[in-house]
Amino acid sequence: MPGRPSARRRTILRTAAVTPVAGLGLAACGPEGGGAAAPATPTAPVDLGAESEIPKGGAKLFRDHNVVVSKGGDGSLKAFSTICTHAGCAINKLEGTTLMCPCHGSQFDATTGKVVQSPATEPLAELPVRADGGKIVAGPGA
Repeated sequence: MPGRPSARRRTILRTAAVTPVAGLGLAACGPEGGGAAAPATPTAPVDLGAESEIPKGGAKLFRDHNVVVSKGGDGSLKAFSTICTHAGCAINKLEGTTLMCPCHGSQFDATTGKVVQSPATEPLAELPVRADGGKIVAGPGA
């Protein structure tokens, strides 16, 4: 039957054309880097540098550790994971005290961890943080 081979060939070509496009759509909804798991936040205390680098009322993003640390007007420190609670992407941008996720546009307040723009609905995970000899230490056991 001459119609049959061409239907199979058409089906194969159609499937081959659609598969990469579907994969891109799925990757867009996962963590940055094509669906690989986002790097984790600290599992042990990490030294993040000098406390003096964070101004009162400001925040600093530590991309290498997926942590943001803010300093209140009274000098108190708060730290949060910068793994977005929407799709697990690593947040890589801080403007003032607003964290911006590159994957879907969620925004978080770096001083409270609260969502300020969806699609995320859950706040960022708070991490223990302390100043030790002028250095910031964050993560479990800090």
